Amino acid sequence: MLRENINDLIALAAVAEERSFTRAAARLNVSQSALSHKIKSLEQRLGLRLLTRTTRSVAPTLEGEDLLATLNPCFEKIEARLMALNDARDEPTGTVRIVAVEYAIDTILWPKLAPLLKDYPKMNLEFVMDYGYTDLASSQCDAGVRYGDQVSDGMIAMKIGPEERMICVAAPGYFEVAGRPETPQDLSDHRCINLRLSTHGALYAWEFEDADGHEINVKVQGQLCFNTIHPILRAAVDGHGLALVPDRLAAKDIAEGRLEVCLDDYCPSFPGFHLYYPSRQRPSSAFQVVLDALRHRD
Repeated sequence: MLRENINDLIALAAVAEERSFTRAAARLNVSQSALSHKIKSLEQRLGLRLLTRTTRSVAPTLEGEDLLATLNPCFEKIEARLMALNDARDEPTGTVRIVAVEYAIDTILWPKLAPLLKDYPKMNLEFVMDYGYTDLASSQCDAGVRYGDQVSDGMIAMKIGPEERMICVAAPGYFEVAGRPETPQDLSDHRCINLRLSTHGALYAWEFEDADGHEINVKVQGQLCFNTIHPILRAAVDGHGLALVPDRLAAKDIAEGRLEVCLDDYCPSFPGFHLYYPSRQRPSSAFQVVLDALRHRD
């Protein structure tokens, strides 16, 4: 009976935290039907309804909240103790899963973390590429990477890269035919290469700033659209239009004459990439190794 109750209570806590049977089932690696059966079985044994279910959401009842208020601290203590035991081992183990855009993976995460694979053969790394503002819990990731001004409240944020700057570029041949925009508003007369964000399928609005520090957001038009940044850079090099890309990414093509910059005075610097993770999360030994490797030192 004790084992059955513990398994069902773990299932209840997962559903309550995820607010979804689908996500909780994926997290626990069980089927939705099996998970639903566990919750119903627990409710029948207690004679209480613990979850309120609708077609759109799942939430604890008052009785469920009361039970979880007792359970969660106990689970956290057990998890903390298990992590402490794991930390006492000589070698970091386990998987660290990080969600980030391709540019951050290529320029920061991979160069800094790849050496860890040789140093710690029992540690695994998983990178999830996503241009949307993915929730860590729903994506089952330990941490994410965003620009410093985009990190949500309630998260620990650690700087892992230098300041960034988005610049507007195009091939010399494009400028010869179409001319150069003098202001961000002139972009309406140009072919621009769009970036589609995974969040709600929205197009990224190009962000600029005038001499007085006022933000200027421009929705651009063009024949091409991608959902990652590297194809946008290649399309710009091939002369298909203007692109707004990170300056570090375009540096080599600019230096070798394949791209030229425009609207330079309207392109400000902003906080670079930060790793973020829940403030309540106690870093495992493997995660601590990742933190130490990624920490940016000016």
